[in-house]
Order: sequence, then structure tokens, then C-alpha cells
Amino acid sequence: MDERILVPLDGSKVGEAALPYVEELVSKLSPEIKVEVTLFQVVSSVTHYVVAGEAAAQIPYTEKEMERIKRKATDYLDKAGEGLRSRGAIVKIKVGISRAAEEIIKAADEINADLISMSTHGRSLIRRWALGSVTDRVLRGGHKPVLLVRTSKEPAQT
Repeated sequence: MDERILVPLDGSKVGEAALPYVEELVSKLSPEIKVEVTLFQVVSSVTHYVVAGEAAAQIPYTEKEMERIKRKATDYLDKAGEGLRSRGAIVKIKVGISRAAEEIIKAADEINADLISMSTHGRSLIRRWALGSVTDRVLRGGHKPVLLVRTSKEPAQT
């Protein structure tokens, strides 16, 4: 029996809050069950602004810039997977480009995930309504079980 877990990460410490729980789950299942964990990051911004005086223009990233962004995401995910590998998980890396929630749901379907494990920022209803919630959209729009790890606030930067 194999288990497939998708772990979306956004590059923040808050986003990584689900990793220790997935590592513990892998430790409990392994070696009897082969666990494949796909670490996934979505690049949602494919443009940047160029400002000249009071004028600003939105410019798409070049192909070379996008490759650099994807490589940076891949390097980050590879490093984030070290703890999972040490516990016996097979770690795969995936980078998507588009809207985060839609890409997470699509990736879960593509890898036939048994579980999506992600953190939630714990925003209030008003802030979630104003800012939107990737987690909320994954919960409502997807058809895979989701393990949520609630984090109340961003850790202090050092």
C-alpha cells in the first residue's frame, strides 16, 4: 500500500508549519507503507512592475527570469524535504505557475494524493474575506482530504 501526500509551501515559516506533522505521520507509517510526499510551490506572479518617475508599467518576466524563479523554488522545496527524507519518505518536488488554490487542487488530482497537508494563517473572517484564503478555496473546491495546521501569526523575523 502506498500513500501520497501533497504539501503546498509558500516559502514562509508559517507555510512550513504542516511539515513537522507530515514528518511524524511518515515516521509512523514507514517502513511498512511507502509514503510519497510531493512538496509543491506555486509561482503566482508572472509579472513585475517597472517604475520610471511617476509612470509604472506591468512587465511579464522573461523566460530566463521565470527559469530562475522556478529554480529558486525547486531549491527551497528540496531543502524543505530533508526532514521527510530522513524519516523514509520519497520526496518529489513540483512547481506550478498560476493561481495557488487552483494549482494545488490540480496537483493533488495529478498525483492522485491521498491527503493534502497545509497550514492556515488563522486569519479572522473579515481578513479572510478581504484578502481571500487559498486554504479556504482548496477546502471548498477540491475533493481530497485536507489536514490543516493552524498558525496564529507570522514568527518574528531575526
